[in-house]
Amino acid sequence: MSMATRTDTQSPALHAADSHDLIRVHGARVNNLKDVSIEIPKRRLTVFTGVSGSGKSSLVFGTIAAESQRLINETYSAFVQGFMPTLARPEVDVLDGLTTAIIVDQQRMGADPRSTVGTATDANAMLRILFSRLGQPHIGSPQAFSFNVASISGAGAVTLERAGRTVKERRDFSITGGMCPRCEGRGTVSDIDLTQLFDDSKSIAEGAFTIPGWKSDSFWTVRTYAESGFLDPDKPIRKFTKKEMQDFLYREPTKVKVEGVNLTYEGLIPKIQKSFLSKDREAMQPHIRAFVDRAVTFTACPECGGTRLSEAARSSKIKKISIADACAMQISDLAEWVRGLDEPSVAPLLTALQQTLDSFVEIGLGYLSLDRPSGTLSGGEAQRVKMIRHLGSSLTDVTYVFDEPTIGLHPHDIQRMNDLLLRLRDKGNTVLVVEHKPETIAIADHIVDLGPGAGSAGGTVCFEGTVEGLRAGGTITGRHFDDRATLKETVRKPTGALEIRGASAHNLRDVDVDIPLGVLAVVTGVAGSGKSSLVHGSIPAGEGVVSIDQGAIRGSRRSNPATYTGLLDPIRKAFAKANGVKPALFSANSEGACPSCNGAGVIYTDLAMMAGVATICEECEGKRFQASVLDHHLGGRDISEVLAMSVTEAEEFFGAGEAHTPAAHKILDRLADVGLGYLSLGQPLTTLSGGERQRLKLATHMSEKGGVYVLDEPTAGLHLADVEQLLGLLDRLVDSGKSVIVVEHHQAVMAHADWIIDLGPGAGHDGGRIVFEGTPADLVAARSTLTGEHLAAYVGN
Repeated sequence: MSMATRTDTQSPALHAADSHDLIRVHGARVNNLKDVSIEIPKRRLTVFTGVSGSGKSSLVFGTIAAESQRLINETYSAFVQGFMPTLARPEVDVLDGLTTAIIVDQQRMGADPRSTVGTATDANAMLRILFSRLGQPHIGSPQAFSFNVASISGAGAVTLERAGRTVKERRDFSITGGMCPRCEGRGTVSDIDLTQLFDDSKSIAEGAFTIPGWKSDSFWTVRTYAESGFLDPDKPIRKFTKKEMQDFLYREPTKVKVEGVNLTYEGLIPKIQKSFLSKDREAMQPHIRAFVDRAVTFTACPECGGTRLSEAARSSKIKKISIADACAMQISDLAEWVRGLDEPSVAPLLTALQQTLDSFVEIGLGYLSLDRPSGTLSGGEAQRVKMIRHLGSSLTDVTYVFDEPTIGLHPHDIQRMNDLLLRLRDKGNTVLVVEHKPETIAIADHIVDLGPGAGSAGGTVCFEGTVEGLRAGGTITGRHFDDRATLKETVRKPTGALEIRGASAHNLRDVDVDIPLGVLAVVTGVAGSGKSSLVHGSIPAGEGVVSIDQGAIRGSRRSNPATYTGLLDPIRKAFAKANGVKPALFSANSEGACPSCNGAGVIYTDLAMMAGVATICEECEGKRFQASVLDHHLGGRDISEVLAMSVTEAEEFFGAGEAHTPAAHKILDRLADVGLGYLSLGQPLTTLSGGERQRLKLATHMSEKGGVYVLDEPTAGLHLADVEQLLGLLDRLVDSGKSVIVVEHHQAVMAHADWIIDLGPGAGHDGGRIVFEGTPADLVAARSTLTGEHLAAYVGN
């Protein structure tokens, strides 16, 4: 039999199964795609390029990956499908040759305070089993090492039916968990500063409360305390007896009558915790947030020292190391420690844990520790943490879809990422990458360039082929592919300096540095060298410092660029004035909302543990407004048409003619300035990329009176051609008298800087020191650091 198969493989005729080596897309019309038809080779690395907003994500994520997921869902039984999202088929005529798609995107990991790098990657689960087997003294099952499981015990009588008789037996049970009882596994405790809540020299009647919104005639708050009968409202608070103070601050909820109305009285501290502290800080109004920042101090839990674990869990050790010590170690060190454990009884577990930790190091995240809260990871780090799952996977012939995997990577680290992408391809997988960096475009087997412009000016394939073909082609990407910013002839002179002394946040080693003001200062260094710790952790966030990072913009799926920038207000007023009706009609979150989807434009189905699904509302067809609202026009357009415009179109529309609205035009100008001209005004904020979010924040902050702007990787997600526009914007900011401090990996921004501060030399505990300060020209001449080497190669020295 084996002979027969062997001769068979040598025959020149191609086997039918080997003919399917292309993914064929024909007539794709998702979002702004205009009947796109392409063929993508399988088991190759294909990079999709094009300016921001040209339709790369619509083609890769919205068409190919979405259809692959939908077809897989259809293989389940009808019963199971009933619990699954009914994904609509993407608008495309033919999709052929798809394989299972695994999407690795840049969505931030959930910022749940209990989620850490360890819990998000299964490394913690393996460590817990390891300690429950080998830890001395033995304290219990793996649960005993989990900071999300509380210890519980109970006892009581149970009734059993036995041989027709009812028998009562006494039973008791106990669960040993690893949660620290004081902070409930969060690692921090919040203390409330009472001096920020009231002035104890005054009585309640004299207006002792200093809490925003608590006025002396307020029925629900101040009057409840004054007329509850527990306190003397005319006595200064500092003269309260012990019992009055206890009732004032901590009393359990109690029913009281105030002027014949039944109200609930409770102590001030639980009341403040419920009304202010249970809300997300980012979602608060600015004056409330300022109050919470003043009144609440978060400190490491005194009992567990911030490790989140109970005394017992910390007492069990392997080779003098407890699980808390292991999670606090840098992952590269932890991998070494695990390698030194030789215990045949748990050999398979050690091998699996070893592989996971080695993957961290290999992907360039060896500087993290497992107890790092996952909400503090940058978009690029979160994406690489998700990649760890797939590196050791034995699946082949899978389509991996990556969204700008080099974001947040130093040129030195990009080489590593390229090797990983090639490794996935060499295992026989199809790798599709949306990317702007020339270093990654250069390793592609096949390139698809979309464009030529963004939004409605994009959506067509401008080029398909190899890197050489792209260079020779006349597309925007091809023309800018070999763009190299040159070093400045002259640099600006600083007007002052921001002094940082003894900075020691995270891995910084007592750093003293003067950041020059009045110039464009760039902070560089490999990923994990301490740049963000220095800039965000040590620059005093006082008056005049506007810090703009890539954190998710807090906003629901109802928020869009128009609501976020305050642009909708002047637009609503203009519509209301032109039609003689009230402005609230033109808000999809207010009176004008479509009744069936409540103004969301889509109807969401929440599927518990699975991804929720959105279907377009049939009544308003996704326009979000009642039909009657759409009869009101301004300049010949209704409100839903205005929200569907791109920033560039709207700038023209509100700039002159009947719809001339100076207030709206000013905001639109700023949005176009930061390179968001292609964004539509009504696009939900949840769909923006990290770079777009940051530039949207920049546009809203540009009108502020701040003197120092701190930007975190503003080139993230920017096409080569748009980087020039960003440099122009940074120059305009500096020339208008502002100081700009940028954390950046892009060599064009480094070359354009007036002053560079380079951190390193490595990541984690190998970094945290200043390895260079000076002008870009000096850095290139010295070539003393990794950044210097790469910058010199970039500018061609």
